[in-house]
Amino acid sequence: MSEHVLTDDDRWQIALAKDRRFDGVFVTGVHSTGIYCRPSCPARAPNRENVRFYPTPDMAEAAGLRACKRCAPDQQSREEAAVLQVIGILREAKEPVSLEKLGVVTGYSPTHLQRVFTRAVGLSPAAYARALRRERVGEALGEESRVTDAIYAAGYSAPSRFYEDRKGMGMSASEWKDGGAGRQVHWSVIATSLGDMLVAATEKGVCCLSFNEGEEELRARFPRAKLLEGGDEFRALFEKVTQAVEHPGTGRDIPLDVKGTAFQQRCWQALREIPPGETRSYGEQAAAIGNPKASRAVGSANGANNIAVLIPCHRVIAADGSLGGYAYGLEIKSELLKREEKSG
Repeated sequence: MSEHVLTDDDRWQIALAKDRRFDGVFVTGVHSTGIYCRPSCPARAPNRENVRFYPTPDMAEAAGLRACKRCAPDQQSREEAAVLQVIGILREAKEPVSLEKLGVVTGYSPTHLQRVFTRAVGLSPAAYARALRRERVGEALGEESRVTDAIYAAGYSAPSRFYEDRKGMGMSASEWKDGGAGRQVHWSVIATSLGDMLVAATEKGVCCLSFNEGEEELRARFPRAKLLEGGDEFRALFEKVTQAVEHPGTGRDIPLDVKGTAFQQRCWQALREIPPGETRSYGEQAAAIGNPKASRAVGSANGANNIAVLIPCHRVIAADGSLGGYAYGLEIKSELLKREEKSG
């Protein structure tokens, strides 16, 4: 999936909405006053004919503008600095860091810090730390000969903490290392109004949902798992999945069995937070997870999503309003969006 940029019309609408998600993505230059602002600046909106947009504060200043004293676009906000500080601490930490300690370091109360961090990153500090540790286990498994060594290398105090951390998150460490060896994946191909749907699940939840694919494609995704055709014990789950496909926007309670890097998990969670009937550009999704320059990486993470519809990557479109790409064809993507818009 390619990276898409915002148009000036997009930027103008963002500035009118005072959308703080785009602070740091661009600045708004008001040439009638000679100042430039953040998109979220609370000042009264200027006349459109007086406005130009600049990617960075340096470019705005090179055009002869000075920074707004009210929103300080040339300065990193205290909240932004706190979020980056916490991310740095968590990435360097060898053991869990309490929210209280993070609050002391950043000068915020634990409650306020949790709210600020979650809004910027899409995960709480504790959830972000857990995702980092899980990601490190995956990296360490490629370097360590024993699973236990990899768990300790990733920063867990004991193997039991890792397995507790993995509850509801899919494969165990040894299964991860062996490419899913020993896991049972139950699957079925079901006719829907969008075409044949491949759905697969473990005992933990749905691990694959795709269109116009079958056992061969499923085996490519889970080469070492034991594939079993879905039986009676999975009938109710597969029926719920079918209903969610026929009526996109439903089925949020369907359990999922997925794994991914910390970044991928943030992207997938951001997808699930887009309300049915609404869309986002890749840049908007990147801004929603606190990394507005990562639209290309967001596209790659969306492309790695094995669970269509339930993790709704179809809700991400190009910045110019065109559909962009979709693994299962633009016709299916268009129909999913139409159905959500009608039901919204």
